[in-house]
This record gives sequence, structure tokens and C-alpha cells, in this order.
Amino acid sequence: MKADEEIMNILAAYDLSGSFRLAAELAGCDHHTVARYVALRDQGRAPAARLVRARAIDPYLAKVEEWVERSHGRLRADVAHAKLVALGYPGAGRTTRRAVAAAKVAYQQGARRRFRPWLPEPGLWLQWDYSDGPRVDGRASWLFCAWLAWSRYRVVLPLRDKRLPSVVASLDTMLRRVGGVPTYALTDNEKTVTLEHIAGVAVRHPELVAFGRHYGLTIATCVPADPQSKGGSEATVRLAQADLVPTDANLRADYASFAELRTACAAWCDEVNARPHRATRCAPNERLRDEQARLHPLPAQPYTATFGVTRTVGATLPVVQFAGGEYSVPDAYVGTTVWVREQDSARGEEIVVVHVDPRGGEGATEIARHRRTRPGQPRHDPAHFGPRPTGPLQRLPRARSAEDVAFLALGTGASRWLQAAAAVGAGRLRAKMAVAVALAQLHGAATVDAALAVAAAHERFGEDDLASVLRHQALATPGPSQQASATHSLQGGTATWRGFGTRVADTAGEAGAP
Repeated sequence: MKADEEIMNILAAYDLSGSFRLAAELAGCDHHTVARYVALRDQGRAPAARLVRARAIDPYLAKVEEWVERSHGRLRADVAHAKLVALGYPGAGRTTRRAVAAAKVAYQQGARRRFRPWLPEPGLWLQWDYSDGPRVDGRASWLFCAWLAWSRYRVVLPLRDKRLPSVVASLDTMLRRVGGVPTYALTDNEKTVTLEHIAGVAVRHPELVAFGRHYGLTIATCVPADPQSKGGSEATVRLAQADLVPTDANLRADYASFAELRTACAAWCDEVNARPHRATRCAPNERLRDEQARLHPLPAQPYTATFGVTRTVGATLPVVQFAGGEYSVPDAYVGTTVWVREQDSARGEEIVVVHVDPRGGEGATEIARHRRTRPGQPRHDPAHFGPRPTGPLQRLPRARSAEDVAFLALGTGASRWLQAAAAVGAGRLRAKMAVAVALAQLHGAATVDAALAVAAAHERFGEDDLASVLRHQALATPGPSQQASATHSLQGGTATWRGFGTRVADTAGEAGAP
């Protein structure tokens, strides 16, 4: 088969000469080739069209198309070839694969789903879906992925479970971030949204209906197993999984805590909402300001019917009492009112604590989750109580006089020396502190402070011990250091006693000799 340019040159040479042989000489080809292309042009056929040869499978094509249609375009070529062989087909499997592939393309062209462009209106549609999140503290998590259709504003929140209270809290947080309520919210048919389908009609969860009534939001669901009807949230799920879940592709490290995952999700939302969207060529943050004028106002108080019962965090210790047990919450919530509920999970019965911002703000936020306990066995998370205090009961030396100020100003070694000396009841401490201050004027505060640290470590609190330590630090030359290990011990050996018995026996023999 010649190229299109060669065919045009052949035809132009024939039109110029009017002879097959002369045109062949001008075009550099055989005169039979010239005659064939001229005949195709005279018949009204495309000269560059490929000639279709008869194939052995042609009598069976109708049966192949029937099988493809019966299988809704899922027929396997090897299965079709086995059936054709049983019908007497003599061809090869490669021909069958080509025929099945062509029949599938034709079927898809005739049976493909047709879409119409969706032009969302501002303030009308919200979509949400879920994604598998990373494992945190050895347990699975999920990502709540929401998408405001017109502005393309995205919100991703981490969840420890997909139960109704967590979904309600996430929806409230999402609505308060966007600053209003749209008319519709579209999602999948989770059990927290749709209890069942009767004759194709979705039966809504009554608690979620009450939630929508509280906010003035209509909950809608797509056709089951039809992700094309909520493509915006599907795209948010895909992006969130690619960026937030640790994989070899993004080189993201595992999360040390659930709070770290929550911070990462917030940073991701700030990033994607600040950069221009591919479809609108505008940042979602800018379009959100325009869409907020079309959103409904938010109620002052979140919907809390699913959060459990209220408890007041202790005024001194950040703990709450629930069902006879004591559970800790972060120290920042001391004295506040929280919501506590009990729920079953794969890890057993759990106590979930939720804080609702009374001023709106971030809305409802899960702040603690503990395994259920019994009375007298509190569940405390050490991270909830802040850093551990230094020293026994925080009784650190505090200067109360000019002498105390001068001594403690030497450094941390002076503070440790005073604590250690007081613990063993050493005498004349004030006089020894004055001597240390005087020595600091001669040797320097840093040198004396280091000597005090050494004296505290070795409990040297005598009258001249500090001066002795200073003298040793000034004159002693450090030798090679030796350290005990699994293969070397610092204990003295018995090599010096090796010839003791032999030497005594030799001496006794010499004494008894004649």
C-alpha cells in the first residue's frame, strides 16, 4: 500500500501523459499500479482505501455479534473461539480475538451511556463521599471528602468511624467552614443515609432527615453503584487518597497520632482551595466568597441529638465521668461542656467525647476516644495532661535572699548540688554556698558550676570537697576511657595468682633437699 502522496503523484502523472506506461516512468512505478489506481478513481472509490479480503470468520460474524450483545459487551475471546470451533469454524484464535474486539467496539458505540453537561448553580449542591484513610495507632481511619459544586471548594476531615454521629459532626464542620447551607446534599447510599430500597425508592434514615430539617438541607442519594452521578466528590476522594494516605508514590511518613492526621487534612484543604481550579481557572476560595451570598444561614447551635449526653469537664483535672467510669480529655477543655456517648466498634465498646463550639466556629469536633472501663479504673491518656513536671512535685530551688540569688546564678549544677545536699542532710549549707560563690570569682562561674554538678553526682558535700573537685579538674589529665561491654569487663582478673601454688611447692622441695 503506497502513501497518499505517492498515489496523488501517480494520478497526476497519468492526467499529464494520458498513458499508463509513460505515467509509470514519470512516477517511478509499474504501469499495472497506475492502471489500478486510475480504475479505482474512475469507479468513485478512494484510491488509498485498503482492500478488504474475505476471511474465514465472515460467515460467523453474526453469531459473534449476537454473543457480544447477550453478554453486554463482556464476552471473552477465548470462550467465543471455543464456541466457534464447535460450530465448525476453521480459523485461528487471533482472527477470533480481532473479530470479538471489533464487535465490542461496535456494541459500546451503540450501547454507551450518554451524558449531558452539568452546569451547577451557586448555593445549590453539596456532595460528599468517603475514602479509606491511613492507619493511625494501629487502627483504620476514613476520610470524609466533601465538595461544593459551583465553587469547587473542598473539605476533607479524618474520621475514626463512619457511624451517624461522626457523619453528623463532619457535615456540621463542613457547613461551618463554607459559611452557609446549600439547598441539596448528594451522597452515596450508606446505611447512615439510606436504610433500604423498596421498589427502587430509597428509605431515608430518620435521624439524618431530622439533621437536614435542622439545617434546612435536603439529602439526596445517587443511583446505587453509580459513581458517575457524583463525579465531583469522587475526584476529591481520588486526590485526597493520593496526597494524604502514605504510599511509596508520595513518600509521606506514617502519622504518629490522629491529631497529626487532622492537621495534615487541614493543610491539604488550604492548599487545594488556594490554587486555581482546572475547570474554572479561579481559586475555590475566591469563588466561595461569591457563592456564600446564595447559601442559607447556619443555625447558631449544631445538631447534637446524636452526640449522646452532656458532661462538664473538671475544673482542675481534665476528666469526665460517664456510666461510672472516668475518662480524660485534652487539658484545653478544662471546665467546658462536652458530649459523651457509648458505641460498639470492632475494638469493643468505646466512649466517644465530642466538643461543640458554643460560638459556632469549627462546630462539633471529636476530642477523645477511650475503651470502656469500670468504676475505680480510670482511662487516662498521658498526652491529655501536658508535659510531665520536672523534679519531685516541682519543688525546684527558688531564690528568697541575695545569697540564694548569687548561688543559684552559677547554673544548673548549683541547683542540683543544693537539692542533693539537702536530701542527705548535709550541714553548714549556707556557709558552703558562700564558699562556692567566692570560688566562682576566682575560677569562673562555669567552672564552679561544673564542679558542683560533679560533687552532687558523687555526694561530696564535705568542707573541702568542692575545692578538691576544682583542684582535680584543673590538674588531672584524662587517661584512656574504659567502658564495660558484652565482651569486655572492668573487673580485675586473676592472672597475678597464676604461679602461686607452683612457686610454694618448689620452695618446699628445696627446703627438704639433702
